[in-house]
Amino acid sequence: MLSFIPAPLRGVLAALLLALNTLFWCIPLFAITLLKVLLPFRATKGLLNWAPAAIAEGWIGCNKRWMRLVRDTRWDVQGLEGLDYQHSYLVTSNHQSWVDILVLQFLLNRRTRLLRFFLKQELIWVPVIGLCWWALDFPFMKRYSKAYLAKYPEKKGKDLETTRRTCAKFRDNPVGIFNFLEGTRFTRAKHDQQGSPFQHLLKPKAGGIAFVLDAMGEQLDSLVNVTIHYPDGNPSFWALLSGQLRQVVVRIEKLEIPQEFVGRNYDQEEQYRLAFQQWVNRLWEAKDTQLAQLHQQFPPA
Repeated sequence: MLSFIPAPLRGVLAALLLALNTLFWCIPLFAITLLKVLLPFRATKGLLNWAPAAIAEGWIGCNKRWMRLVRDTRWDVQGLEGLDYQHSYLVTSNHQSWVDILVLQFLLNRRTRLLRFFLKQELIWVPVIGLCWWALDFPFMKRYSKAYLAKYPEKKGKDLETTRRTCAKFRDNPVGIFNFLEGTRFTRAKHDQQGSPFQHLLKPKAGGIAFVLDAMGEQLDSLVNVTIHYPDGNPSFWALLSGQLRQVVVRIEKLEIPQEFVGRNYDQEEQYRLAFQQWVNRLWEAKDTQLAQLHQQFPPA
């Protein structure tokens, strides 16, 4: 561990290790993807389909090493023992910091399948990262605005059809789909601006996971509900890099997905939309209560 090195120097070193790690794993990822494009045969795809996710898991594994190197962070985690790598999960979590993503990868790597999240189709053009997302089979979706659908009503349902076709490649294999229900990071200013009824959370946006359940709910075994608490306050990404992340508290709960919410149309079925929003709000009420308890149990140092 490099705790004897000043924090700014640790941050620079960790950023360099992250960049080198990313460049290193991009080489085999792009090579495998090129082979899949050049050899579009069923037998070849069967042999190569496992490789991109394995490469991403290797990248995450190396990230875990530099995270341990810059700081011996204390982890208080409950619920990992209930997860099965061979199952398909919809994973959600509260969102407080960019650090959340690396925390989730740190804990869930090789315990669940690689966490993929739905992306707007336009994001495929983001330099390098967009290509990585595409190579890793992240599902890209094309959603039409209400104004567009009002002008072109024949396009209703086309976005979901496109997403279902994209998700068909996961049909015979376990998958991990991730969604931040709040849609954005929690800040007190955002909390006050939207008048959130929760103490430690923003209002949940139910449409995101409803869209996932509509497109591929039949494939998902459970909802993995993750609650993250940082006793010393929400850390910046630099705090993680520079070894200032002292403690992370995580609670993981595996929940059954109600079958009445699978394969339904959130945009067009008003009764279903209301019932689904109520279910999501109950999840958020329980999470808010849990976070209040964690704040009391794990106060700042």
